[in-house]
Amino acid sequence: MYKSILVPVALGGEGIGRNLIEKAKKLLADGGSITIVHVMEEIPGYVAASIPREKLANRRKEAMTKMEAIGSAARGIKVEYDVRSGNAPNNILNAAKESEADLIIIGSHSPGLQDYFIGSTAARVVRHAQCSVLVSR
Repeated sequence: MYKSILVPVALGGEGIGRNLIEKAKKLLADGGSITIVHVMEEIPGYVAASIPREKLANRRKEAMTKMEAIGSAARGIKVEYDVRSGNAPNNILNAAKESEADLIIIGSHSPGLQDYFIGSTAARVVRHAQCSVLVSR
């Protein structure tokens, strides 16, 4: 059983995130915690200049609302939320280190020509993580 589990989520489909949370609940030790992390892609400066500031500010708030909806599946378990921006694999690995995670549960998209076995983000996390990683499809 694991004391601290990091669950990176893409916010396109909440069903996948909830599935990851259900797996985390089964592997979590009594008194353990789950950290849900979402990494937003950075918007290039030339694009950001044409987007209203309120819209940019609301991105983080919308991400947090969606993460809390996913985290609601972890009833009775301590859940922390972390929204970051930038390179997804690096931010996931940093979040795992900062939260002292002993397991990362990450989803992977269906394989294509570019990433035959698992998605590129999941592949980088698997290669560089300092803790166990469970890849869920």
